Amino acid sequence: MTFSATVLTLYPEMFPGLLGVSLAGRALGEGKWALDTVQIRDFAIDKHRTVDDTPAGGGAGMVLRVDVLAAAVDHALAAHPGCPVIAMTPRGKPLTQARVRELAGGPGVIVLCGRFEGFDERIFEGRAIEEVSVGDIVLSGGEPAALMLLDACIRLLPGVMGAASSGTEESFENGLLEYPHYTRPQEWEGRTIPEVLRSGDHAKIAAWRKHQAEDHTRLRRPDLWERHSDVRVQSASGARRKNEDQGQ
Repeated sequence: MTFSATVLTLYPEMFPGLLGVSLAGRALGEGKWALDTVQIRDFAIDKHRTVDDTPAGGGAGMVLRVDVLAAAVDHALAAHPGCPVIAMTPRGKPLTQARVRELAGGPGVIVLCGRFEGFDERIFEGRAIEEVSVGDIVLSGGEPAALMLLDACIRLLPGVMGAASSGTEESFENGLLEYPHYTRPQEWEGRTIPEVLRSGDHAKIAAWRKHQAEDHTRLRRPDLWERHSDVRVQSASGARRKNEDQGQ
């Protein structure tokens, strides 16, 4: 089954964009995934094709109308009933590699891109839409975030990446940042590739990489390290309880 990506946007010309080149572009050409863009403005109900209005209660900017959004979402769901609907918004839950892997394992995704001051809140009350953020930043619209989300999913689809291990030995896949990489030349400006990586001892190399990943995560992303440490403690406690229950 082909992974189907449907993007609801006011700027369909922004797609495929970067998804049309490199791994994603090649996979698109080979039919490993499909892309459809839906112009939100097509679902406006007046002759001016209005998609936004002033905020209730006053304030700056404009807000995307709930009736227009709902019509666009319903159209996409009718065409792809098994796909989750995700709205790209800084208010959303942070996107994680674990969630990306879940999405990549499904039939596809419908991505709703916001503009202006955002969405009328009632769209989230009236439709099953998952709010997702790609970081603590504010963009001009949801389209760049949608490209990030789709790129993360597409690279995990079967046959997109060359090496089968490429998608698993990377940052965030095991809750840690990735270990450092090196390649030729062996020496550059007095800096050499670590000796252990030239040793040919696979056990030592694996141990070194694990230590480096843990060290980099602890120093650079203490939030990730704290969660990783909690998981390890919980896993160890669970294993001990299981052994005790089995009388080992």
